[in-house]
Amino acid sequence: MRVREPVVAIVGVCAAGKTTLAAGLNAAGVRAYSVPQEHSVVRRLWKHLHPDANILVMLDARWETTRRRRPDIGYGPERLEEQRRRLAYARAECDLYLPTDDLSIEEVRQRVLAFIETWKETERT
Repeated sequence: MRVREPVVAIVGVCAAGKTTLAAGLNAAGVRAYSVPQEHSVVRRLWKHLHPDANILVMLDARWETTRRRRPDIGYGPERLEEQRRRLAYARAECDLYLPTDDLSIEEVRQRVLAFIETWKETERT
């Protein structure tokens, strides 16, 4: 039986690691896209932009973490909460929710790759 190849859409708050994760997954041979869902009121933007995506990953980070990662962010914690409100639908539908505050770039990538392996196993059954 032929198993579908994973195609990953990545959403999350600013500075949670979406772009970095997408690059790391693509380097590992997994098609992955970073989706700016946090800036959109379109509830399923990831599906509109990448209808072939069959795995939705949501990354999250606390305000303090986002400030450390991106000190140039010109807004306060209330804007981060607005992003989370815009991401509420994505969080409810995501296949993997992953807070990245206490994880290295490699740990995030490895956790998502491990999830993809589990996903492939369920696709075979």
